[in-house]
Amino acid sequence: MIPELWTCVFSALFFYVLGAKLPEPEVKIEVLYKPFLCHRKSKYGDILLVHYEGFLESNGTMFHSSRRHGDKNPVWFTLGIREVIKGWDKGLQGMCAGEKRKLTIPPALAYGKEGKGKIPPESTLIFDIEIIEIRNGPRSHESFQEMDLNDDWKLSKAEVKEYLRKEFERHGYAANDTHHEVMAEDIFQKEDEDNDGFISAREFTYKHDEL
Repeated sequence: MIPELWTCVFSALFFYVLGAKLPEPEVKIEVLYKPFLCHRKSKYGDILLVHYEGFLESNGTMFHSSRRHGDKNPVWFTLGIREVIKGWDKGLQGMCAGEKRKLTIPPALAYGKEGKGKIPPESTLIFDIEIIEIRNGPRSHESFQEMDLNDDWKLSKAEVKEYLRKEFERHGYAANDTHHEVMAEDIFQKEDEDNDGFISAREFTYKHDEL
């Protein structure tokens, strides 16, 4: 067996025997523009409004643009709860409103072996993304106080969904009960540690490792 192959086999056995995980691929981040003034930076749990263009690295083909396709409006999503591909959750942290970044995202942090729509399997993707606005998301202390409608220091699922509905309507988007239900389910799954059907202030603002 040639030396290079022995090295690969030994490395694989080493990680297997020790039960260690191979390092996860990283997102390549290039800052294209950053405003002089930055009042806050994006963090997990924030709701972001973004414009974006997506390209295949292999041939430069654009597969989607929020400015050219669909309703041509920017897109709202919550950072860090897997509403978007993992590469976005990793690559859009610590951004300012008005900042533009170029993300190069490996297949493992995008659509992997399956691909999706115009995106072939095992595709590395490139996104040009601009953050238009950053809002308190459904995990901040400020939002907990907004959502706690009866001031009992715990949140019901109905209170969380009502907050999401108001946030969407505040920005001119129609309420989407199905989407809000999915978001609320995800929040409760991660935050309701004692499974009592409510989220306490401590549970809600605690930073989970998986986020």
